[in-house]
Amino acid sequence: MKRVLLTGASAGIGRAVAELLVAEGCEVWGTSRDLSRLNAASGFHPVEMDLSRPESIASGFQKAIAEARDFDILINNAGNGIFGPVEHLPMEQVRRKFEVLVFGHIDLIQRVLPSMRLRGDGLIINVTSLAAQLPIPLMAPYNAAKAAMSAFSASLNLELTGTGVRVVELQPGDIHTEFNASVFKGGDSGYEALARRAWMAVEHEIAVAPPPEIVARAVLRLIRRPMPLATVGGFFQAVVASRVARLAPRSWLLWGIRKYFGL
Repeated sequence: MKRVLLTGASAGIGRAVAELLVAEGCEVWGTSRDLSRLNAASGFHPVEMDLSRPESIASGFQKAIAEARDFDILINNAGNGIFGPVEHLPMEQVRRKFEVLVFGHIDLIQRVLPSMRLRGDGLIINVTSLAAQLPIPLMAPYNAAKAAMSAFSASLNLELTGTGVRVVELQPGDIHTEFNASVFKGGDSGYEALARRAWMAVEHEIAVAPPPEIVARAVLRLIRRPMPLATVGGFFQAVVASRVARLAPRSWLLWGIRKYFGL
């Protein structure tokens, strides 16, 4: 029986992952900022945790580790978006995105690593995004934070060579969830036409994207057979576009993204 700490378990990808792992016999401690959005059930343990607040991470982790005693798997999944031209984005919102998408997850990695290294076994799955390779227009802080966690995951893989602790980066493409409903939108003065076209494209891609269960199944496969990097989503994004992103010159890549979003 695997003991799993999963951030962002109250909706979307996180909820789908929690449900599948519990069904597979795992014990899951799932986090959310709002405890009322989590329901305790056999195999699932709600944990209140706000990744933008270090004190909340500390108290939430202490509660979870007291119940679990140890964790075999950490899945860093929680996150939300921010949309708008950099010129107009409030810096407190930019900082908060990095707190949630980068620093909060690094904090949890530091908390689980000592016991994992001591045992010589453990798995860390960082759910980033294809936006780390293929930036979404007007979502620069989100793209940058996901790219930061991508580089962090690769670096951590090197550090943990020979320890028995494995690090996986999972990059989902667009997934049909309520993610866009929670996106913070900054002002677009001077960027109205671009913002309108970009947001319409973002909404369209989410509407036709595969459901979060596809990511949950990918997580389960990675638990059974870890690999350093995996992508998941629709065929074009997860297979074709991600491979092109790794090989194409930056100028070609930006041209393709502009065309894709009608900019």
